[in-house]
Amino acid sequence: MITLPLTSIPLDIHKKIVYIIFCVIYVLMYQNTFIEKQKMTEPEAQLVQIKVERVQTGVRIEKRILKVLKALAEYFDMSLGDLLEGIVLRAFEGKCALDEAALKRVAILKEVYGMDYNATASHRMIE
Repeated sequence: MITLPLTSIPLDIHKKIVYIIFCVIYVLMYQNTFIEKQKMTEPEAQLVQIKVERVQTGVRIEKRILKVLKALAEYFDMSLGDLLEGIVLRAFEGKCALDEAALKRVAILKEVYGMDYNATASHRMIE
């Protein structure tokens, strides 16, 4: 890195350099604050409430899938809508919404409700 003695820089340029450095530091501090907000832990994120508008929908879904989803929502003590929102939001981020224990629970529920197919059946179901 090349350093210049500050005495060789005219005063007005020196003030501009200090101002630019201040602005860069300020921006970096702001970005760090933004990044820290994004890194909130799950309990902290749950404290931040987001106002939304929910709507009723008449979605058609395969009967056994619905039974498994309803049972899973009951297992987690939440509504079916909340379960679906969580699954979809995580899927949109490319994440799996269920941990290993929940996936084992899904496997049991699939067996209980006779859901004998997997994702390969997607878009191939007929009535």
